Amino acid sequence: MAKIYYDKDADLGVLKNKTVGIIGYGSQGRAHALNLRDSGLNVIVAELSGTPNWKKAEEDNFKPLSTPELVKKADVMMMLTQDNLQPLVYENEIKPNLKDGKALGFAHGFSIVFSQITPPETIDVFMVAPKGPGDLVRTQFTEGKGVPCLVAVEQNPTGNALKIALAYAKALGGTRCGVVETTFQEETETDLFGEQVILCGGVTELIRASFETLVEAGYQPEVAYYETCHELKLIVDLIIERGIQGMRKVISDTAEYGDMTRGPRVITDSVRQEMKKILKEIQDGTFAREWILENKIGRPVFNALAKRAEKHLIEEVGAKMRSMMPWLKKK
Repeated sequence: MAKIYYDKDADLGVLKNKTVGIIGYGSQGRAHALNLRDSGLNVIVAELSGTPNWKKAEEDNFKPLSTPELVKKADVMMMLTQDNLQPLVYENEIKPNLKDGKALGFAHGFSIVFSQITPPETIDVFMVAPKGPGDLVRTQFTEGKGVPCLVAVEQNPTGNALKIALAYAKALGGTRCGVVETTFQEETETDLFGEQVILCGGVTELIRASFETLVEAGYQPEVAYYETCHELKLIVDLIIERGIQGMRKVISDTAEYGDMTRGPRVITDSVRQEMKKILKEIQDGTFAREWILENKIGRPVFNALAKRAEKHLIEEVGAKMRSMMPWLKKK
């Protein structure tokens, strides 16, 4: 079983006399910076000058720096730029200014696991990965709660890397509800697998395929949208709150019987085999090499697929149906 840390296991004092630098002021970066500052830590942030995120940092009463300036001042740094940008930022702006004994943190292990970034052995390398979007990390903190996190240590020359990671997680609010110890490899491989097989890839394909099946059978697209997309949130919320069996106790017996008898006909043995194949491609680096190359050549496949997806009928119908629901906030 996994080791889980709570408030009593983490000491904020580890970071009290240190400067913590947040590299990137996007959704996660903003949440991290504000939470850490509200926890009493000395926080500085880095962003590209003149960008919306730079201006947002100023509005939040930070004085944003360039990344090289931040690296020179910070004792502990958290890399919160996008995965595809991290190697460039590290090589050009962090590496030349990095000194022995400092600590470099990540919220996702892709760049380390797939050798896009290779820090010197003289610095601590740790991970604190909140299991929720930046907005949730911030709102839960302000409500006196927290979002669960994963914590990992890749390099520990000072002997304090785990203490630093746990202190950071505590300042973020994660230890209020529990921080699970893992490794960079486990976090990266399971994260990619989840995104591809269920959370994004699997769910979106199931939605589109079921929508198309109903529309092709002559049902109205609006009704098909309700049944294959809109009501998904109801079921997911129930699963998150109560577990799978808890959800089944809330829905009708008809729905539960259909769930248990027809679900396995959709997720067949061939689907499970494809899941294993996708996991293998993640583990052996096939997916990482493909995605790294895709970024190097200007994302032609990514852009073509995104453009095609935007033209799907479910997007047109969904926009119309969502406009009828005043309780949905447009973001």
